[in-house]
Amino acid sequence: MITGFFGRWQRLTLGLWLVCFGAFFFADTEIIALEPWNELGRMAKGFISPDFLATDHLFEALWQTVSFALLGVALGLVIGIPLSLVYHRPWVAAGCAFIRAIHELFWALLFLQLFGLSPISGVLALALPYGTTFARVFHDILCRAPKDTGKTLPAGTDAVSRYVYAKVVHVLPELQAYVRYRFECALRSSAVLGFVGMPTLGFHLESAFKQGHYSEGAALLMLFIVLIGTLPYWCKKALLPLYLAAAVVFLPPVAAIDGMLIWRFVSEDIWPYAIRQWFGGELTLLPMLADTTSWLMALLKNQALPGIGATLLLAFAALGLTHILVLVMLPLGYRPLVGRLGDWLSRGWQLLLRSVPEYILAFVFMLLLGPSMLPAILALALHNSGLIAFLTSRNANRILPGAEDKAGLDGFGYRVLPVIYPGMMALLFYRFEVILRETAILGMLGVATLGFYIDSNFSEIRFSGALVLMAVIALVNVAVDAAARRALGQESRQRERC
Repeated sequence: MITGFFGRWQRLTLGLWLVCFGAFFFADTEIIALEPWNELGRMAKGFISPDFLATDHLFEALWQTVSFALLGVALGLVIGIPLSLVYHRPWVAAGCAFIRAIHELFWALLFLQLFGLSPISGVLALALPYGTTFARVFHDILCRAPKDTGKTLPAGTDAVSRYVYAKVVHVLPELQAYVRYRFECALRSSAVLGFVGMPTLGFHLESAFKQGHYSEGAALLMLFIVLIGTLPYWCKKALLPLYLAAAVVFLPPVAAIDGMLIWRFVSEDIWPYAIRQWFGGELTLLPMLADTTSWLMALLKNQALPGIGATLLLAFAALGLTHILVLVMLPLGYRPLVGRLGDWLSRGWQLLLRSVPEYILAFVFMLLLGPSMLPAILALALHNSGLIAFLTSRNANRILPGAEDKAGLDGFGYRVLPVIYPGMMALLFYRFEVILRETAILGMLGVATLGFYIDSNFSEIRFSGALVLMAVIALVNVAVDAAARRALGQESRQRERC
């Protein structure tokens, strides 16, 4: 199937497989559950007979999932649009890269310490990373706008009008398309916020599956998939102001913000013990520096380094399995090869995989297989392969086979795959940044990635350690993203924005 490829893509693919299969070999993929087949049978029975009336306030949970996503994206746009105008400055780009490298769940854990179990925590947890992502993507899109259209505007046109009509108008459809895509991502993130206590769908999903109420959990998942699948039909531009107003009106009550609690968190809780002693005059500068350095080195040695190793191991194993699954799915989504019915079934399968967040998939797989890396690898690979296959299949179906082309898989491999493969690899490497972020938070389910140690520090009220580890995972994400861009090469970088 790789006939027609030249050395560069062959070397990149073989190198990827070598690294990923090595990671899979060293990963902990043991099945720990005693009776996984019995549990799988109970889950299958639940999905065959979903109970849509079992959950109290079901539609309220669905609406809260939508409202958190709406408000998070709206506030993200308020943050991201101004930042996109100054994103060319290195310190702005670096700050945005650092913020978006930290997963929404980690931001939620942080804001829970400041604002408690309040809608403010959930909305800010979405808005911060989404706003910095908007800044990066909007800047890249605006850079591709025509350079010389401003010369056609009348003399004396003010700077704002010149910018809007000479640049923004030309790329407005692309900007709007990305906002729609980011809103779909926000729906998934909003659902997952329920796992840390927010009143979204994930809260009810966690309760249903942990208690073995699989008919109830199946109903919740099905409704969420329908919510994602029907997004183009109910998320109309004209209705967005109404949705936003309703999201604000029907949010859960916002608890009173305790200024003293926030001040204590910022001035005391987040600092290591030695620094707090120095603030209070109990330690002089040199002993404080020695104690803080000792604490930091112990944290890096005992938590950060093992967490980084497990995170990279799991992420690379998931990346390799994702690549293989995409290669399997692509021919199944090529309409001239599988026909109308096969294309319809492939779209349905891709919708299912890309709609269910990785965290929820991993949570379900861990109930089946036990707390090893295997459930996380499967969850990451299935979700990301569904998304990449969906995006790449659209490009593949624009390529019609010629009369001289071979039929069947040989024809697909000869005619179509060489054309779509560079774009597919660009998407795969772009998604690797996302896989790494998701790998970290899967530690909250028990896998010893960095997320496991971050969650443990928050649980044990060791906020200084949690913040250091959050900074570590952000730096790792930034470094891996830079390495992935370098591996892709200059010719493919623009495809990552698709």
